[in-house]
Amino acid sequence: MRARSAVRLFQRTLLLAVLSSIAALLFSAPALAQEPTPTPPAAPGTSAEQAPPADAVSVAGSLNNGGERLIGVDVAALDASGSEVARTTSETGGRWTLELPPGTYTFQVVQETLPDGVSVQGEVQRDVQAGRSNTVIFSFGEARTATSVPVWEQFLRTTVDGFRFGLVIALAAVGLSLIFGTTGLTNFAHGELVTLGAVAAWVFNVTMGIQLIPATILAIIVGVAIGWLNNAAIWKPLRKRRTGLIAQLVVSIGLAIALRYLILIFFSDRAEPFADYQAQTQNEWGPFAITNVNLACIIISVVVLVGVALMLQRTRIGKAMRAVADNRDLAASSGINVERVVTFVWCLGGGLAALGGVLFGLSELAGRVQWEMGFKLLLLMFAGITLGGLGTAYGAFLGCVIVGLLVQWSTLIINPDLKYIGGLLVLILILIVRPQGILGSRQRIG
Repeated sequence: MRARSAVRLFQRTLLLAVLSSIAALLFSAPALAQEPTPTPPAAPGTSAEQAPPADAVSVAGSLNNGGERLIGVDVAALDASGSEVARTTSETGGRWTLELPPGTYTFQVVQETLPDGVSVQGEVQRDVQAGRSNTVIFSFGEARTATSVPVWEQFLRTTVDGFRFGLVIALAAVGLSLIFGTTGLTNFAHGELVTLGAVAAWVFNVTMGIQLIPATILAIIVGVAIGWLNNAAIWKPLRKRRTGLIAQLVVSIGLAIALRYLILIFFSDRAEPFADYQAQTQNEWGPFAITNVNLACIIISVVVLVGVALMLQRTRIGKAMRAVADNRDLAASSGINVERVVTFVWCLGGGLAALGGVLFGLSELAGRVQWEMGFKLLLLMFAGITLGGLGTAYGAFLGCVIVGLLVQWSTLIINPDLKYIGGLLVLILILIVRPQGILGSRQRIG
């Protein structure tokens, strides 16, 4: 009996020792396997000890030396006393960003971090404010001495810019004029179709990495789909209910506001650049000077507008569109499917608005997309089609070109930041002097 008791005691002692060893291994293994957590590196433009303040504003830029994007170059921000308050390093594409509280700063490129043979032209002082695009642009290379340009040469260059700007306005406004001609609707949401087209091209180009030309084609398809959806979901049901034009106008204003702030929510409140065609140099041919992008915008606009004109004159759908614009009831009685024509007009207007948005961003906004760019262009579109004659495609083309010229010519006299005021003045004068416009009459043309 004593021998059995001793064996049992030995077995219990051995089992207890084994269990104690297993428990010790289980509790000590995580502690042995875990390494000390490294201190996270400080974000660019901030120190490890100090995080950006709550009211910090983003200041951004791109280091571009004649088309060469400078990577790994330091940019510093100095306060009024000359003390450095933030520093960052340029990354892919030469882009850099700093987070600073509102105020006045001096931005400089740190000379020691520049590549050999590259020089920068001084510092840039900027008043950083919340709610606006705070962009800093540095000039590289040797400083150029200013040369006086004769007045006649300035006028010629401004005329070319005005013609290009007018073509872009016309491209976006033709759809607005055709929609008014076939339905009688004054569509205040047409500016948002312009913005949606530019935003779609930006998403395809920047987010998905598609080159800008095929991205623009895809954006036009998106614009056609948005135009079709607008008509099918909103305007066609309202027409079937025989809703008055004043009520439809109010609906279009509400739709414009809703779309504008949806774009603000899902896109950005800052101007976002396209990935392509950012660094452009001017080609000078005697007194004329134009970049390749602006020249391409002129060519594309002319080709598309001529194509629309030929479609209106030579194709069955074009003749049907002109018939519906002249007399809707007579067109329906002659066998034309009016609703099908109106649907086609909405799709065409959406596609042209999308293309106009991309060209407007490239030519007027330095290759950037803004959430309210279509709203800014809407006044000029209305001024152009009112000047040319409401409801006429050819009138929209002529009126928008004249408005574009007047807007650019006004920069020779007034501050360029106020040039869009000319569009409002044109709209007021035309409504007073000739409300039907240049080509507008009882018998519509185009």
